[in-house]
Amino acid sequence: MIRLTIPGNPVPQGRPRFTRMGHAYDPTKSRNYKQHVKSVASELNIEPLSGPIRVAMEIYRPLQKSGSKALIRQKKEGKVRPTVKPDVDNYYKSVSDALTGILWEDDNQIVEIHVEKWYSDQPRVEIEAEEID
Repeated sequence: MIRLTIPGNPVPQGRPRFTRMGHAYDPTKSRNYKQHVKSVASELNIEPLSGPIRVAMEIYRPLQKSGSKALIRQKKEGKVRPTVKPDVDNYYKSVSDALTGILWEDDNQIVEIHVEKWYSDQPRVEIEAEEID
């Protein structure tokens, strides 16, 4: 099993942008975040997984400044979960794309995923990946 923590504020995959000639490209914020994920993951210095893979991902969003002290405490304790945009699938997509070629050879190897969104005063993404028999 491979465990990886990507520190910092998670960034969801943005909608593709298009040039006047019709070429698609990643928005700057998404592109920069993917580069950050790649640089953190590259420090593991491992061979990419090659078989079918199970991935668990926990996304820890920053706490908002607004809200009562009780609400903020409930968010820290995990009693109140983020039900606001961005969606978990957009967070998952940005991280899984960035880890292609580093944690796994291709993201089409992923046959099982579990993604959760939480609040934290230490924003990050935690990933566990393992090959399944």
